[in-house]
Amino acid sequence: MTAPTPRHLAGNYAPVTEELTAHDLPVTGTLPPELNGWYVRNGPNPADAASGHWFFGDGMVHGLRIEDGRAASYRNRWVRTSTLTDGARMYDDQGRRDLTAGPANTHVVRHAGHTLALVETALPYELTPELDTKGVYDFGGRLHTAMTAHPKTCPATGELHFFGYGVLEPTHLTYHRADANGELAVSRPIEVPGATMLHDFCLTAEHIVFLDLPVVFDLDLAMAGGTMPYCWDDGYGARLGVLRRDDPYGEVRWFPVDPCYVFHSLNAYDAPDGGIVLHVMRYDEIWRRTEQGLTPPKDAVLWKWTVDPARGTVREEQVDDRPGEFPRVDDRLTGLAAAHGHITCDSTLVRYDLATGAATTHDFGPDRTPGEAAFAPADATPGGPGYLMTYVYDAATDRSDLVVLDAGDLAAGPVATVHLPARVPFGFHGNWLPD
Repeated sequence: MTAPTPRHLAGNYAPVTEELTAHDLPVTGTLPPELNGWYVRNGPNPADAASGHWFFGDGMVHGLRIEDGRAASYRNRWVRTSTLTDGARMYDDQGRRDLTAGPANTHVVRHAGHTLALVETALPYELTPELDTKGVYDFGGRLHTAMTAHPKTCPATGELHFFGYGVLEPTHLTYHRADANGELAVSRPIEVPGATMLHDFCLTAEHIVFLDLPVVFDLDLAMAGGTMPYCWDDGYGARLGVLRRDDPYGEVRWFPVDPCYVFHSLNAYDAPDGGIVLHVMRYDEIWRRTEQGLTPPKDAVLWKWTVDPARGTVREEQVDDRPGEFPRVDDRLTGLAAAHGHITCDSTLVRYDLATGAATTHDFGPDRTPGEAAFAPADATPGGPGYLMTYVYDAATDRSDLVVLDAGDLAAGPVATVHLPARVPFGFHGNWLPD
C-alpha cells in the first residue's frame, strides 16, 4: 500500500516544478500608479519534491513586478544555495559547521542595496533584481554565524539589527548590527543556558529584546532526522532579554514570562513611562515530545507584553482570541508606536487598532487562502496610507493571485487582483521592494 502524501507536500503545500517568466499579466481592478517595484515572497519548494518537514524545503522566491499601473512581469526562481546545487550539509560528520548550507527559504529583505534570501540556520544568499542568485552574502567576510530570517531595520538610523544562533557551537547566541551602508559594526556574544530555537526578536528605538523560550535543541531528534530537531522543555523556563542599543556590549537584563512560544513579533516600542511594549503572536506551547512524535502547534493569538524595567516584571495581556499568524506593520514604524498592525487568518486579513484592540477584517471568500500581507506605502508618511499585498491561493482553479487591498479600508474589497500564470505554494515571508 502506498503511504499517504505528507500534508506539507500535498495540496497547495506541494512544490511547483518549473521556473516561469510571464509578462503583462491580466489585472482585475486598478493597480495604484504610485506603486513601482517588486512584491517578492519566499517559501519552501523542495527541488526533489520531497522533504521531511515543511520548514526544510529548498527556497523559492516568487516576484511580481509592478510598473506604472501594470503588472509588468512575474517570475519564480529557486535560491541556488550550496545545499541545492551541491548537497552541502549544515554539519559534517566531525561536527564542523558549513554556514553556506541551508535552504534560504524563509524571508526576502533589502538592506544597503542588497536583496537577501534568508533562513535562520545559514548565511544569507544575495539575489539580483531579477531574482537570480548571486551567491552567499557574509558582510564582506565579517559575519561568522548564521543570520536570523527576521532582521529589523531601524527607520531612524538605517541600521540593520539581527542575531545568529547555533546548536553545537560554544556560543549559542550572537547579536549583530550593520550600519546603513551595510558594514557589520557589532557582533556581540550573549550567554544563554541552552540551545533554544530563537526565530524572532524585537527592536525599539532604545532597546533590543531577545525571546529565550522553552523550545530546545534535541540531539536525538536531530540524529533521527525527518523532523524538527527541537522540542518543548518544561524545565527550561521563558524569559525576555533586554539590551540597550546605546550599550551593545553591556548587560542583558532578563525578565521572566509565562512559558509559551513566539515565532513572530508584530512590533515593539518604548513607552513614555519607561516601559517596553511588545505585540507578539503567542502559542501556549509547541512540539511537545510524545511516543507518537512531536505534538503540532496549537493556534497563535495576539498578546501584548509590557516590560517594566524598574520593577523587573512583565505584564502579559491577551489582545484577541482569533487564531492567526504572519503579523506585519508599516516597516517604517519598526520599533515605534504604530497605530495599526495586521495578521493573516484562515481566509481573512485582520487589521488591529493596537491602542484599543479593535479589529476590522477582509474575507477573501470560500476556498481562497491568503498568505502574509506586506505593507506598501502610498506616500512618504510613516503610518500613512498604503496597501496590503498578499498572494492568495484559489482552490477552485488551483491558481494564485496577487491581491492588493487598501490597508485603511479592508471592507472595500480589493483595489486590484493580478492573475498569475500558476499557483504560488503556501510559504513564509516577503516584502514590497519599491524602486
